[in-house]
Amino acid sequence: MRYENLNIWDGESTSVQQGALVVADGKFVSESTDPNDQVRDMNGLFAIPGLIDAHVHMCLDPEEKDPLQHTAPGREKVTEYIRQRAAMMVRAGITTARDLGGGEYLELDVRDEIAAGKTIGPRLICAGQPITSVGGHCHFWGGEATDEETVAVLERQREKGVDLIKMMVTGGNITPGSRPVDSQFKDQTVTNVVAVAKRYGYHVAAHCHGTDGIRQAASAGVTTVEHCSWVGESGWGKTFDPAVVSLMANNGVWVSPTINAGWKRFTQKDFTEMVQENYRNMKAAGIRLIASTDAGIPNVFHHDLPRALPVFAHFAGLSAVEVLRAATSDCAEAIGLGDITGRIRPGYSADFVLYEENPLINLEVLEKPFMVVSRGREIQPG
Repeated sequence: MRYENLNIWDGESTSVQQGALVVADGKFVSESTDPNDQVRDMNGLFAIPGLIDAHVHMCLDPEEKDPLQHTAPGREKVTEYIRQRAAMMVRAGITTARDLGGGEYLELDVRDEIAAGKTIGPRLICAGQPITSVGGHCHFWGGEATDEETVAVLERQREKGVDLIKMMVTGGNITPGSRPVDSQFKDQTVTNVVAVAKRYGYHVAAHCHGTDGIRQAASAGVTTVEHCSWVGESGWGKTFDPAVVSLMANNGVWVSPTINAGWKRFTQKDFTEMVQENYRNMKAAGIRLIASTDAGIPNVFHHDLPRALPVFAHFAGLSAVEVLRAATSDCAEAIGLGDITGRIRPGYSADFVLYEENPLINLEVLEKPFMVVSRGREIQPG
């Protein structure tokens, strides 16, 4: 298939270039060798790489506030709900997503269905059950462990066929009795889990709200710090630590801030300016940010990444091009898919989205895709 007369942003450049996209066997190619290849005039539409959400929970229902009720419908129905969410995501232009936790591995089943072409949805990479402390954040997903038991939980995820490891380094909001400020494990435990994971070739995503937990994760050399909220006893964002930032930068740790569309509700000037200053300082230190939403938590819907990206730009102080890189090429690199997707380049998976206006000028355009192509398969938006 040859798509002609396009304005193409390749995932890295600062502007669009006019040209054509040629797709064969689900990948971008320089030129087709098939004399019967179909040619389509796209009439000046804008093409960008498919969007990537680095932090979702496919098993969670955003309309359910009680975390203990998500499994109530039963495995069969929950699996079908995951399929429905996956379809909505790809129709919104999200062609890849990283699932960072569930309890029953149902998202891994849907991952495999999508890869086999049996279900439409984004390419999924999945962490399975997050490693957490006894009674700790999301312990109800089955990954709770004492410090001595953490590697056993990791080994169980490996047996189930996960793609990466998730560790709840600090407490969180949705779990009764858990505090975001609190670290859940000893320093050496976090370091050991990361070391074992790396020996197996896994990335490690670390849930970190509290500043001490961010320090633990950065020191251990995790791949991504999720949330990175700088929480201390004085509140959210108020315990920013330049020494920890330097540690993250020196160890090449990415930050996945899970800024979703709901952040629009944060209108208090002092809070907004504090958050923006934190991100300015992180970026100045060389830390790179990637797009993520924590989809599945209350009122954060799985297909809403396009709505979230302008909000991400506002709080993180990013230009439109910087946000789009954070949601395409940079995100792909951070989650281990940098040589597979996130760029429009020969040899890469043919994941791209077409729009009638230029998203590099106006990010709100992302909410209205004209067409989505995922691994070379055309999908009508919806």
